[in-house]
Amino acid sequence: MTIQLESLSLDDAQRVITAAREKAGEIESPSNVAVVDIGGNLVSHIRMDDAWVGSVDISINKAFTARAFDIATKGPLGQRSARRTVLGIQGSNQGRVMIFAGGIPLRHDGHVVGAVGVSGGSGEQDQAVAEAAVAAF
Repeated sequence: MTIQLESLSLDDAQRVITAAREKAGEIESPSNVAVVDIGGNLVSHIRMDDAWVGSVDISINKAFTARAFDIATKGPLGQRSARRTVLGIQGSNQGRVMIFAGGIPLRHDGHVVGAVGVSGGSGEQDQAVAEAAVAAF
């Protein structure tokens, strides 16, 4: 039996981005926020006023990484890379793999249906914004 998983919708992505934007404003961390679908494809992105242009790609790639591996970018990949168990993973997938905080999968009924990626602040700020985004999903 084949199970058909649904991807998140544009409305879902916009709700996630709205929550992220509110949290980023609250903690004064101008951010780039990206949401990808079940296939890791960009659904929506914002760059808040004063957010770094250089962080646009990073936010998109954090979301891609969270979906590609179905895990948060904070923790496992970075820790394993530092211990050399997945040495060089950040160079895979045409350099799209991000191994620091701010990317989190979006789950529905226990299945990953997309992901959010945040970049522009410290790792702690990016993670806090991403967690607020996930909570809104």
